[in-house]
Amino acid sequence: MSGAAGFIGSHLCDRLVEAGHRVTGLDNLITGSADNLRQLEGQAGFQLQELDVTKPFTVEGPVDYVMHLASPASPRDYLRYPVETLEVGSIGTQHMLELAREKQARFLLTSTSECYGDPLVHPQTETYWGNVNPVGPRSCYDESKRFAEALTMAYHRHYQLRTNISRIFNTYGPRMQLHDGRVVPALLEQALTGQPLTLFGDGSQTRSFCYVDDMVEGLWRLAQSEERYPVNLGNPEELSILAFAERIRKLTESDSPIEFQPLPEDDPKVRQPDIRKAQSVLGWSPNVGLEEGLQRTLAYFRNKVEARTAERQA
Repeated sequence: MSGAAGFIGSHLCDRLVEAGHRVTGLDNLITGSADNLRQLEGQAGFQLQELDVTKPFTVEGPVDYVMHLASPASPRDYLRYPVETLEVGSIGTQHMLELAREKQARFLLTSTSECYGDPLVHPQTETYWGNVNPVGPRSCYDESKRFAEALTMAYHRHYQLRTNISRIFNTYGPRMQLHDGRVVPALLEQALTGQPLTLFGDGSQTRSFCYVDDMVEGLWRLAQSEERYPVNLGNPEELSILAFAERIRKLTESDSPIEFQPLPEDDPKVRQPDIRKAQSVLGWSPNVGLEEGLQRTLAYFRNKVEARTAERQA
């Protein structure tokens, strides 16, 4: 699995090892962290190889599933590493596909709802081709994933590789980075430290948040399925960013004011998955409600903030 030390990747490693699978995790640790995998240290079913999948590499022994999760995923990260993001979506995807072909393994690609860009169709279905600016600042991420999907389908059609493509919508939970830049960690950190809650635009843009345990279950079901075309995975409960910020303030009992800033270029105005395909093909729907998921996530972030404060005072 590439991107094993990332947010979703580390949770998927947990799920697979717990189910009795042997997992070889690959990560160059640009945006991932080995700390996300500490709980698996010493377990016979897991090993981490620190490497870059855009460079030649080998994996010893038989492989049943090749899962490609490697990529900067937050705007802060992929804007900092635009070339690396494009490379891991293109060269990295091809290297992982070649590994699957060599090992005669199934291949899972984690793509993204960003393939829909700033959508003109709402909610977004898998048949919608999207509204993406191919030369905008976010294009390094959007287009790398769109290319990865095209390459995956080419390997399926040309080499009869058994492939699956997930389009992941906003996912949250423990192990996100404090300075991730995405809305959940940003607002939680600001609320916990008494800073103003920063919203972009007027806060009317919408998102749909899926807890990471639900996402991992969807990915594993998809990896075992016979569906070759993209499948949306996300929580269809949609709310405005302003309403979400109010939930964060209430949850954290924070009196932080809300501060509005200009909306970044090409930032999507709406985002909501149509998950009827996942429900039909995978028998999957998210089970963790937003309130419960945020409570679990808050506990993790509170510990991280307290640990950072203690380090600074030491």
